[in-house]
Amino acid sequence: MKKIIVAIDGLSSCGKSTMAKDLAQQTGYIYVDTGAMYRAVALFSIQNGWLKQNFIDEENLKKNISHIKISFRTNADGIQETYLNECNVERKIRTLEVANAASRVSTLGFVRQEMVRQQQLMGSEKGIVMDGRDIGTVVFPQAELKIFVTARAEARAMRRMKELQARGEKPDFEKVLANIKERDLRDTTRQESPLIKAKDAILFDNSDITRQEQKKNFLKIFKERIT
Repeated sequence: MKKIIVAIDGLSSCGKSTMAKDLAQQTGYIYVDTGAMYRAVALFSIQNGWLKQNFIDEENLKKNISHIKISFRTNADGIQETYLNECNVERKIRTLEVANAASRVSTLGFVRQEMVRQQQLMGSEKGIVMDGRDIGTVVFPQAELKIFVTARAEARAMRRMKELQARGEKPDFEKVLANIKERDLRDTTRQESPLIKAKDAILFDNSDITRQEQKKNFLKIFKERIT
């Protein structure tokens, strides 16, 4: 059976990663969370004092971007975790602060160029599921299957609330919703690789379906594409 590249793009907190992980598990494909890669860059920038509320030290970040090595490893429980320069940063990159910072650093051309380079290396042998903001348009425009995921902002905010609460945080719904809308605006209007639906991508709205329904529908689409 032939191997393909599956590119999943879409708005923040719309379930791209969940969808990609489920499909990779069902098919035996490799999963790459590109959003985690930008979060890792953001975390690295915060830790080095290059990213503050109203300022990004682009000069130092650009000077050190080639030293940022991101990889993914599966832990003993079968859960994939993100490593930044050999350090496990999975929990650190999942905060609201880092999520917002990632949306900021991802607007920088030299950051996107380096991340795209690393992503393309990961998918060179196909058999990969990758999710992000520009996978079907920039990273793998030749991908055999492209999905663009969307959902209502309120539905996405509620999902994000549950994620943060599961980590012991006490987020405010209105703040989470405002953050999602801000990220949507930033992602869709940035000059470097803005979030857009590829012309040949399948639009998938998961506002009102369960995870099981999503898994079933998406696996059906995948099987149709590989036959």
